[in-house]
Amino acid sequence: MKIVIAAVGRIKSGPEKSLIESYRTRLPWSVDVREVDHKKGSPPQKNTQTETDSMIGFIPKGARIICLDSRGTSLDSAAFAKRIGHWRDDGEANLGFLIGGPDGLAKSALAASDLTLAFGTATWPHALARVLLLEQLYRAHCILTGHPYHRGH
Repeated sequence: MKIVIAAVGRIKSGPEKSLIESYRTRLPWSVDVREVDHKKGSPPQKNTQTETDSMIGFIPKGARIICLDSRGTSLDSAAFAKRIGHWRDDGEANLGFLIGGPDGLAKSALAASDLTLAFGTATWPHALARVLLLEQLYRAHCILTGHPYHRGH
């Protein structure tokens, strides 16, 4: 399975980038993190659409699309792993995760997504959202393979 994480904002070197790389390289799946610049000064709705369109351009055709949005569905780690496992077992070749900028994602992407996922109702900085997503992907892998990293209830 190939995973593409497309996000608004660039991450410079630092602890977040180190954590992203650490989790990315632990995963057995190919993970490509792609970044889109946030353009300041444009109307938010236009910006959001442009950013979302750019991110979707990184996602392979036919991929399952998962949008991160605070209004989405909150899944515990086991439920998230189960969803990933179903897609994997059904032969899904590609998953595409979209992480929007300060104004979120275009409504069209949210409406067309296979899952709108929330990591709680808080707003997270784009760098931490990537870390949280990659950690949860790694945790999902551990749950699916019976690795002790996840010691669920």
